[in-house]
Parts: sequence; structure tokens; C-alpha cells
Amino acid sequence: MTTTVASAVVTPAATATATADTTGLLVTAVRAGRTAEVVALLDGMTDAQRRAAFPELKAVRQELRTARWSADSRRAHPALHAAGAACQTGAAAVANWLAAVDMRWSQASPAVLLHVLGDRDRGWLADVAHRLAQRPAASNVSYELMAGLVRLSGCPVPTTEAYVQGWLTHVGGDWQRGGTVCDRLRRDPHLAELVAALFRTEGVGTQLGWLSGDGPESWTSALARLTGEGVLDRRSVVDACVARLLRGGAPAELRVFLRLLKDLALTREEERRRAADWTALASDAMPTVASHAQSVLGALALAGELSPRRLAQVTEAVLFRTEKKLVRAQLVLLGKVLTKNRSAAGELLPAAARAFGHEDSDAQERALKLVERHVGKVTAAEVREELAGAAEQLIPALRARAVRTLGATPPDSVPVAHEEVLPPPPQPVRLAPAPAAAVEVAEEISALLASGSDVAVFERALDGLVRHAHLDRDALLEALEPVVARRWWAEGEPRHGHRSDDFFARRHELFDDARAFDLLLATLYGKVRTDTLHRVVHDGLTNSGCAHNSLARPFEARVWEVAHRLRTDPQPFLLATPTWGTGLLEPGELVDRLDAYRRAGARVSAVDFGQALLRVRRDNRPAALAAAERAAALGTEEGERLARRLLTERAAPSVTRRTADTRILVELGEVPDLRAEEFPAALRLLGRPVNPDSDHWYCSHWSGAMRPHWFALLPERPELVAARLLRDVSEAAVHDQQGTAAAVLPHLADADGEAGEAVHLSVAYGLGARHAEDRLAAVDALLVLAARGRLEAGRLGADLGQLVRRGAVKPARLADAVRTAAATGANATVWAVLRQVLPVLLADLSTGGATTSSARGLGELLAVAAECAERTGERGSLPHLSGVADRRGTSRLVTQARRLREALAAAPAAA
Repeated sequence: MTTTVASAVVTPAATATATADTTGLLVTAVRAGRTAEVVALLDGMTDAQRRAAFPELKAVRQELRTARWSADSRRAHPALHAAGAACQTGAAAVANWLAAVDMRWSQASPAVLLHVLGDRDRGWLADVAHRLAQRPAASNVSYELMAGLVRLSGCPVPTTEAYVQGWLTHVGGDWQRGGTVCDRLRRDPHLAELVAALFRTEGVGTQLGWLSGDGPESWTSALARLTGEGVLDRRSVVDACVARLLRGGAPAELRVFLRLLKDLALTREEERRRAADWTALASDAMPTVASHAQSVLGALALAGELSPRRLAQVTEAVLFRTEKKLVRAQLVLLGKVLTKNRSAAGELLPAAARAFGHEDSDAQERALKLVERHVGKVTAAEVREELAGAAEQLIPALRARAVRTLGATPPDSVPVAHEEVLPPPPQPVRLAPAPAAAVEVAEEISALLASGSDVAVFERALDGLVRHAHLDRDALLEALEPVVARRWWAEGEPRHGHRSDDFFARRHELFDDARAFDLLLATLYGKVRTDTLHRVVHDGLTNSGCAHNSLARPFEARVWEVAHRLRTDPQPFLLATPTWGTGLLEPGELVDRLDAYRRAGARVSAVDFGQALLRVRRDNRPAALAAAERAAALGTEEGERLARRLLTERAAPSVTRRTADTRILVELGEVPDLRAEEFPAALRLLGRPVNPDSDHWYCSHWSGAMRPHWFALLPERPELVAARLLRDVSEAAVHDQQGTAAAVLPHLADADGEAGEAVHLSVAYGLGARHAEDRLAAVDALLVLAARGRLEAGRLGADLGQLVRRGAVKPARLADAVRTAAATGANATVWAVLRQVLPVLLADLSTGGATTSSARGLGELLAVAAECAERTGERGSLPHLSGVADRRGTSRLVTQARRLREALAAAPAAA
């Protein structure tokens, strides 16, 4: 009898079925967010089953991307994060999955990830760890995950930015309860490698500062303690710290490494060995670091451990710096060294004489006193000659003293004629013709949407769009397809629940060039309804109630009108496209365009033609009269209107100065020639009065992107625009707002019209701005206005004097600005301004009416004024100057007042 044993045979079909079942269970658990169940399933799966499940997981990920912030997505993502990492075999693919942007805010825990990946080959784990560490720090890859992979693989620790910053947060975080920072660092097996990486990684200094402050439990204290204990190699740490300071960087970051250097408490031998490093830091480092290096070198010098030659080299470098504190400290140090070592005078005094050419006259005087006190110790005739020659750099009053004490050459009795240096007036830039091909139009619009534009680029692209929509609409639409595909309104799904038509119908405002072209392109592609366009054009735009309403609405009305014509009756071209980049339109060109419209039988758009009338040049009277004659001969209504405008003189509005808190603002009356009924309602807003007491100064036009277009509305009348923006510009000085002055003032200076009260007040506020870039923009505007003959220095000076008195402008900021202007060679211009500013402030000082804010920095203003007077050879007197100059003491205010009085009395002008 034969017994047959039946054995189970696993067929491929059965295997496939089992794999499918396992994949189904895994995907179900992932969707439900049951991470523990997912981990259990993964533990029981073979490598083949895991690989087979990955396409399904990838599909789940793609599905969740469409609703990334939904409850289902947030619930499923941690489990999906772990499962997707476990079901891939390539290290690069796993690293990409783990650090993916869509996984970033809802990840599996590091412990779960290390569990599902921990059975892999150690080399593979090391590869994943280093790939994750190479990611940017902003990727937010978990440090615990990277460190766990390093531990499992036994690989060298990564020292990338992401890993080092993660390590810092991990060790220094408040949630770490295992002892102090020092204790946690001492237990780290990779301490030496990671500490060395600290000094090579940008940005960690700031992170160190806010992680643990500067107390006894700070990072710097912990590192210094571990270095003292020998856990870290002292020489390596000191060398790395000094090298980090030499490399430079953000002040906040360098201050942390300087604190560490101080905590390390270098010995005298360690300091002496690095004398060259201290010299480099004293020469070029930020002031705080340079001051420390200077103090170290000073201690070495006073101890006789720094040679006079090396000290002279340091001195020459430090005296070249602009920081007065460093210069003063160096001169004090030289005095102490020379008192102890007479023989060093021959090397140190010529170095001290480098300060004779310093921009600060107080530094010059201190250096001269030092040289005078110790010149008797010099025995070499050539050194005395060198000192006498260096004295020629001194300001006139000090140079006259050096003639007596150092034997310097007396200044030439014949004054040197001053030659004012001003920048060449900016040359207007003519707009290039509209793009000849539809593809070129699309390219220009694409660039504009990506990075914005100026008036010239915008107007050229706008005219090109209008022309090609009229010539061949289908070709234009085809060329624009790649551009339109990236715009939000072209998406299939409504944005924020609204159709594009709803969006534009609700939001008429065009805050930037991109919004304007979005409206035009959406209109071309039928995304904006015709009745919406008609309603906005017919009913007008909503009044925002703010001071910028009269500037914003004309621009917006023209764009909406163009959009309406694109849909209903495309124009052959635009009438208001300017000739020049400032917005100015030559009258002859406008006549030619009207003639072309007449011959083509084209309908003139009201806002476009009204804008053309506002832009047309009228200051060139011969050209205006010739164009008026041609315009009248056209026999059209528009030709007659143009002729009348060219023949009519501009009416100036009434101007009243008003005060508001610490500010001086301008009130303008109605402008009759802009209020004429023949202008569309949106353009008539430009002729409305300007009231500085309006409650609606703060509005939605905060970005400032449209300001260049506002200046192009009235290119020959910048005063009307400046009055409406004056409060904005004043914020740069009064409330330290950044960027407004820098955005507005260049356009004011480049404008073609006369500069009046509002323009000069705008420049005054800019010169007192808190931020250097705003002050620099004001200096540029000042110089350009002067070069064009449009600056009234007396008016600007009087405005500045009153603004300083009221506290709107701080003298120290003003001094920095005018010093910058004088440094370009505009000494006479700066003096003409300051001679009006100073009497106001000096009068308050002499009568006791000066406020603390107006008195602070007055010495700096006097210093700039004195230098300008010396260079220009100005003579005469300044009201109230003697009252300050006759005071006792040697404060900067008094010494600079005396210097200015002497310069105005009789001193010849310096070269």
C-alpha cells in the first residue's frame, strides 16, 4: 500500500494574490492614518512586496496633493511618509521622499522611520544620511532622523549646514532635560567634528545667540569650559574662532564668536602668537571686533611685546578707518607708548600723522596735539620733514598752527578757486517703437509679469498688445498661450471659489503692472464678461477715499478702457503712449497719431486721449505752437482740443503750508485747467485740491509699485504729484519707514517740470530719513535738481531748519546726508543749503529754545558746513554763530563752531 503525501505548492498566481492583498491592506491603513498598523504590515512584507506596493502609495500621494491641507491629507501623511520610504530601494529616491515639500509639515516620527529603515545595509543607510544632510537647512529634515541613521550606519558624521544647525537646536533646545548644555555636549561622540564645523557654517552664530543667550549656561561658556577641560583641543578652537572673525559676516553672528573668544581667556603667549591676526582685525573687522583686537594689541604694546614698527603698521591701518572711537583710542594708545618709550617717536609719530587727513577735524586736532607733544623726541631731520609735509592735509586753522609748531609750509596766500562738481543732468530716454511681431509682444509681457517694469517698458508692451489685437487677434492669442498658461485666472478651477470675472469685478484696483496685464489678458481670452467691462468703464471706479485716489484712478481708468476696447472695438494703437521714459509726449507725435486716427476712421477713447493731453509737452513753445496749428487744421474735435491745450498757459494752484504733528505739509487749491468738463471724470481728480488734513492717508496702495506711473500722469507738473505723496515721504524721517523716499525722489528729480514747495519738502524729508538708502536717494535728487538748475537752495535750507526745530528731521541724519553730497564735490550747493539751516538752530541754542533732538548732531552739521566753507572760500558771518563759538569748553559743538567762524573770517580756500 502506497501512501501519497500532498504538499502545498505556492504558484505565481497565489503569490500575486497575496501581494495584492497585502498592498490593499497597507494602502487602507495609510489612508486611515494608522501608522502602527502600517509599521506592522511593513515588518511582515518581503522586499518584493514592498516594491510592488510603492506604485499604489505613489498614487495616494498624487491624490493627496490636490487637497494638501484637508483633514484626510493631514491624517494620512505620517503613515504615507513612513510607508513610501520603506517601499523604495534607491538611497536617492528614499532621501527625496523623506525630504519632499508636500511631506514636510506632516511627517512620520524619526523613531518610526528608523524602525522601518533599520534593517537595510549599513552603507545604504550612510548614503541616505548624507543625502539628507546635503539638503538645504530650510528643508527641515529631522536632525533626530539624520543622527539616527549615522548611528545605525556607523558612518562619519556629516558637517553640512542642515546637520550642524539641527545639532545646535537639538543640543540647545529647551526640551532637552538631560543636564546643562555643557553636559549634553560632553556626551556627544562627534563633538570635535561638529564644533569644528560650527566655525565654517554660515548663520550659526546668530542661532547660537538666541538659543542660549550669553549667561553661564550659554553655548560660548560651555565651549570655553570644555576647551579648558581638554575635551576640545584648545589651539584648534582658538585658531578656528579667530579665523571665523577674520572671515567677517553679519554683526550679530560675529558678536557671538567674539564672546566665545573672550570666554576662552587667551594667555599673553596666545595673544602674542597671533599679532598678525589682531592687526588684520583692527584694520578691517566690524567696529566691535576691531575694538577688541585694538585692545589686545594695546596691551601687548604697553607691555613691550609689540615692536614700534608693528604698532606703526597697526596705527596707519586704524587711522584710515572712519570710526571716531577707534581713531581716538589709537591716538591715546600712541601717547601712552611714547611716554614710556621715547625712542619710538621716529616710527610712531609719522604713523600718527596719518590722521592729519582724516575726515573728522577732531581726529586731526588730536593727532596734531600728539605730534606737537612728542615731536621734541624726534632726532632725525627726515622724520621732521615728513611730519611737516603731512601737515598740509590739515584743515586751514590747524595747518596755520602746524606752521608754528612743526615748521609746515604756510598755505598759499592766493585762494584756490572752487570748482563745483555736479552730476551731468540725466538724458531722457526715448521709447522704442512697439514690438513688430506678436511673439515679441508675448516675450515682453512675460518678462513684465515675472519681474515688473518701468513706465517705458509698460507703455511699450501695452501699445504692442493693442496694436496686435487690432492687426491679427488670432496670431496674438497663439503667441500669448505660454504666458497665459501660468496665470491664475487661466486655471480650470475657480480661484478661492470665484470665477476670474468675479475677481476683477470685485477688485477694480490695479496695484501693479502684473494686475493690469492680468486684466487685459483675461479680457482677450474671454475670462472677463463684457458687461463687467462696460459697467466699470461707464459707472467709473470706486473712490478709495485715500490721498492716492486721484493718482491711482486715472491709471486704472485707462487700463479698464483699453480692456473694454479690446473686447468691443480694438484700437489701432494708443494715443497716450509717451515719447520719453518720463511720460512726456511730444506734441508733433500726438498730432500725427490723431491724423492717423482720422484717416482710419477710428474712434478716439476718452481716457486715452485725455491722458495724452496731460502728457503732451508744452514748455517748448515753438514746437507747441507749430503743433497747435497742425492740430487745428485736422478739422476734428480732438484736434481742436489739442490746439487749445497747447496754446493755453498752465494755471498754478494756490499753495498753503500746513503743519501736522511735527511735519510741514502742503495744501494745494483746485487746478482749473485740469477740472474742465472735457476731461473724463477719472482724470479730473488730478485737479482736485490736496488737503493734508485728510483722515485717509493710509490705504491699499502700500506697495508703491504704481508710483512711477503716477509721475508719468503729469510729467511736466511734478508738484501736483509730490503734494499727494508728501506725507508718504515724510514717514521716512518721522516714523523711520523704509523705501518710500528712495522710490519717490528719483522720479521727482527726473521730472520735466518746475520744482516747488512739495518737491523741496520731499527732498528735505529724504535727507533726514532713518535709512541710509533713502538718504542716498535724497542726495541724488538734491544733486540732480542742482545740476538741472531747479534747486532753490535757500528754500530747501529754510525747510530743513524748520523741520529740525520741529523734530521731524534729526540733525545727525541730515549731517550724514549733506556730508555725502559734499563728498561728491558739491560743496557750494551744500553750503548754500546749510547757511539757511544753521542760523535757525543756532538761534534756538543761544536762546535756550533748542530741544534735545535738535541740539544733538548740530556739531556734525557745523563740521560739514566748516569743511564746505573752507573748500569754497566763503566769507562773511553767520547769525548766532559767535554765541556758540565763544562758549567755554572743547565739545564738538563748540570746536566746530569756532572752526566755521575762522573759515568764514579770512582763511583762504583749500584745494
